[in-house]
Amino acid sequence: MSDCGCHHDAKNAQERRILKIALALNAAMAVIGGIAGWIADSTGLLADALDMLSDAIAYAIGLVAIGRAARFKANAAWLSGSILLVLGLGVLAEVGRRVVHGAEPASSWMIGTALLSLAVNVTVLRLLAPLRTGEVHLRATWLFTRADVVANVGVILAGGLVLWLDSPYPDFMIGTLIGLYVIKESFEILRDARRARQGAGT
Repeated sequence: MSDCGCHHDAKNAQERRILKIALALNAAMAVIGGIAGWIADSTGLLADALDMLSDAIAYAIGLVAIGRAARFKANAAWLSGSILLVLGLGVLAEVGRRVVHGAEPASSWMIGTALLSLAVNVTVLRLLAPLRTGEVHLRATWLFTRADVVANVGVILAGGLVLWLDSPYPDFMIGTLIGLYVIKESFEILRDARRARQGAGT
């Protein structure tokens, strides 16, 4: 039987469907989380929203990369990692600004919004599970979402501590930790992208 490419086309169609759903969910939560973070005066929620935004960007890049050459996919992963690195550094800068100027985070907003984000990210992580052993640009999307789940749990815990201690410092701490975790994930993605580039002969 000749290879008509039907299996490859079906695989690409499944990847596109998964990434489109993930993109829509993360884009919506980035907007919701950003608004909630502004209202709640929470660096943790703002950091989480930026993380969701970076995911949405990664899914969009992943969609463009499907069916492209290995070099393009490696470059797409490199771009995703670079964006994530910039956002992580931006989160740390925002935490520093709020430590200097002060903030009064609202714990109820932090916990409620982070619970919603966690539900979305667990759903997306399950959707992306088949892609985590795939090509480099697809592995990057799974790593992004894994980082989000950790961040969501951290924001929930920080919200509880803000309420218990009546202090903004747990919020500052989780914002810092999310920023550092995002930077760590960015280096992991950039490392994978570099190896993929070398394998593609770049």
